[in-house]
Amino acid sequence: MKKWFYIGAIGLALFEVLNVYFIMPMPGSQEMESIDLAYFLYTWRWAFRGAFVILMAIGAYKAYVSRRWLMLGVLVACLALAYLFNFKMAADKMFYQPGQLSLSDSKSNAIPLDKLVLGIELNNEAKAYPIQLIAYHHQVLDTLGGKPIMVTYCSVCRSGRIFEPVVNGAPETFRLVGMDHFNAMFEDESTGSWWRQVSGEAIAGPLKGSALPELRSEQSSLKQWLERYPNSLVMQRDSTFNEEYDDLDDYDFGIERGDLTRTDTLSWKEKSWVVGIESGNDSKAVDWNRLKEERVVNLELGGKPVVVALAQDTLSFYAHARPDNTVFSIRNDTLLGKHRYTIWGEPIDDSIPPLKKINAYQEFWHSWRTFHPETDLSVQD
Repeated sequence: MKKWFYIGAIGLALFEVLNVYFIMPMPGSQEMESIDLAYFLYTWRWAFRGAFVILMAIGAYKAYVSRRWLMLGVLVACLALAYLFNFKMAADKMFYQPGQLSLSDSKSNAIPLDKLVLGIELNNEAKAYPIQLIAYHHQVLDTLGGKPIMVTYCSVCRSGRIFEPVVNGAPETFRLVGMDHFNAMFEDESTGSWWRQVSGEAIAGPLKGSALPELRSEQSSLKQWLERYPNSLVMQRDSTFNEEYDDLDDYDFGIERGDLTRTDTLSWKEKSWVVGIESGNDSKAVDWNRLKEERVVNLELGGKPVVVALAQDTLSFYAHARPDNTVFSIRNDTLLGKHRYTIWGEPIDDSIPPLKKINAYQEFWHSWRTFHPETDLSVQD
């Protein structure tokens, strides 16, 4: 009978490892197409645990009588492993939400102006969220212009998105559950479905195939954002997490050294920066090194002319549709073509309409390529 104790102990230990392995960045785990298996293990976790504990209980007395210290050692090891994988290595136990979300106006703001922010404007209200802060939290729930918003960031993908957190017609709350293909993954409280950060799509669970509405956002330096939206509020530090924020102090500038968040300085490597642009089902990626050198790249997206421009601060970037196939150049932060526009696409001559904005994101090349496999690579030339 003692064998059942050891079979149950081995099964429980293996389950606890696999339950975390598939949804955390461990060797080989993120290259697998294992999300359905991971969700199955997680959904039935208490059934698996109960079955293995029953096996351990059946054989516990015989195992104790036979080899007391071995049995006790195995039991302690199982408890320690369960604690480690459920309370130390679980995503939501490593990255916490702010205890209180604090936002300040430009006069009382304490965030340095050269820091990158993910900014959003809605119904004549604007807010900015420093990437250094949300890269730790991964997601922050807020409201803007009378709507709930979910500000998300994945530091391993370098991808920032803002969604409307509404599921089945009602506001929803989420927790960080892990990652899939190196992209952060959230679980909604109501249905337990798992949602991919980079697209807002539910990839496992009852709502698989659904998607959160994405809201238009822009990444720029805080200085550039406040020049454009001087009345914007800015997310501030939660002092509880100062140590965690400080660990990401160099992240904005691409000089992190961690294997997951480091940056390749050469072009088109796994961790090279690109500006990904998309419209409908069409997407392209512009090399960040090229953009820094030329500051303006004229190209086509889905057969339509587009311009991607980098501001003088070499941090803020924007993408717009090009009217009449105009080829733009840039001087300071003015786009020069048939007409003149600010880098934000606003006409300097009031008699012409503004440029139409195109969704643009700064990401690691491996992330953009993974989640936009249809990307036209001709822009690499």
